Amino acid sequence: MRMGVTHENGSWRDRPGLLGVGLLILLGLTVSAASAEAQTPPAEASQDPVPSRPTLVPRVFFDCRGPRCDNTYYRTEIGWVAWVRDQRDAHVHVIMTSQQTGVGGREFILDFIGNGAYQNYAAQSRYQSLPTDTQREELDGIALSLGLGLASFATESGFRDIVGLAGLARVGEVAANLDAPPEGLLSPDEVQDPWNLWVFRISANGDVESESARQSIRLGTGLRASRVTPTWNQRYNFNYNYREQEFDLSDGSTFIDERFDWNLSTRVVYALAENWSIGFSGNTGRNTSRNQRIWGQWNPAIEYSFFPYEEATRRALTAFYQVGPVYRDYLELTVFSETSELRYEQQLTLEFSQRQTWGNASIRLQGSTYLHDTGLNNVSTRGFLSFRVARGLDLNVGASYSRVRDQLYLSGEGLSDEERLLELQQQQTDFEASLNFGFSYQFGSIFNNVVNNRFPGGGGGGRGN
Repeated sequence: MRMGVTHENGSWRDRPGLLGVGLLILLGLTVSAASAEAQTPPAEASQDPVPSRPTLVPRVFFDCRGPRCDNTYYRTEIGWVAWVRDQRDAHVHVIMTSQQTGVGGREFILDFIGNGAYQNYAAQSRYQSLPTDTQREELDGIALSLGLGLASFATESGFRDIVGLAGLARVGEVAANLDAPPEGLLSPDEVQDPWNLWVFRISANGDVESESARQSIRLGTGLRASRVTPTWNQRYNFNYNYREQEFDLSDGSTFIDERFDWNLSTRVVYALAENWSIGFSGNTGRNTSRNQRIWGQWNPAIEYSFFPYEEATRRALTAFYQVGPVYRDYLELTVFSETSELRYEQQLTLEFSQRQTWGNASIRLQGSTYLHDTGLNNVSTRGFLSFRVARGLDLNVGASYSRVRDQLYLSGEGLSDEERLLELQQQQTDFEASLNFGFSYQFGSIFNNVVNNRFPGGGGGGRGN
């Protein structure tokens, strides 16, 4: 069950109460989640095994949100463990996270965390996919790493007669090959890369929709170039979008809107020290919804990470600061009677996120202001918490609030009703706020091993009635 509410426009002083309470609850739950987990007694590891199996097998709780979280596939491929639907029933809790690699693939990180009698067990394995891998190849690679990690847990934790290793070489064969170089391995000096670690990607997309009183066309294209090394991270992106909409109105007239936008973004980061990074970010483009024929900014930036960057997929606390000029050439005269202007802006962002056995939490605080007038500013906060309250009960809370005082680009000519309803132009607002919350509760059998792929679509893929 999920519920949500979103507010926009109006005075920020009118309705801050509900959102403020939501943010305070979210922050309190985030801070107290770790201590609550520490006070929770561990589940007993001596529960009865799967009735249909004579041998005690490891009970596994798989925790994943993001790319390739295909529980059905992993349960099918790794059938020698018992998959459970609640972490309290597991012998080992597996958390899978991922991050993009420099060549456009992904690095999947698997953390194996013991539970109950095995709470002292902790291990980690990694798998890197290539940008050219198919979905099946990625799933196979992840399943292999997951299986090897579970095999190590089972072997070290005393689960008997479960894991075997086929194809063991005889002692004499191993001794005879000790001096032979490994096949297929190259040293870094032997690698010849004609692209010098540069990776490029070109994309294009579009859609056409038509009804008796409405037609729309959208076309887009993009180009991305990146180069990632342990010291440097460079990314360049270009996007172009064209959109045309046509509506027949009730008075017999026709409303037609045709526009195009483009954007070129740049990010260059240098690893200055173990916890420090410096660089710059730049953006140039056209944004018709914000009344900008062309705009551009160039911001030197610095970031400090309170935790090692290697732990970013599990926990991260960073402080990010950037400052620089912003130039805008407007399509229409602004509310401040400007046709173009050059201003300087600064921004500070504090962000915390973590993913633990008790759930996920993140919160971001961001503030920006123009240097020529600090009264023109924007302060926002956003948070999310997914917390396992009790066995089978998950609570999800998300909230965001922005106090808006920096809309220099608003058109002074006002908006038509069509532009307001279709959200073709940014409207003046004092605040933006949203609150969403929900919970889920599961009960019944603790095991989740059976896979049945019949009628996967159920025949219900048509349009709703």
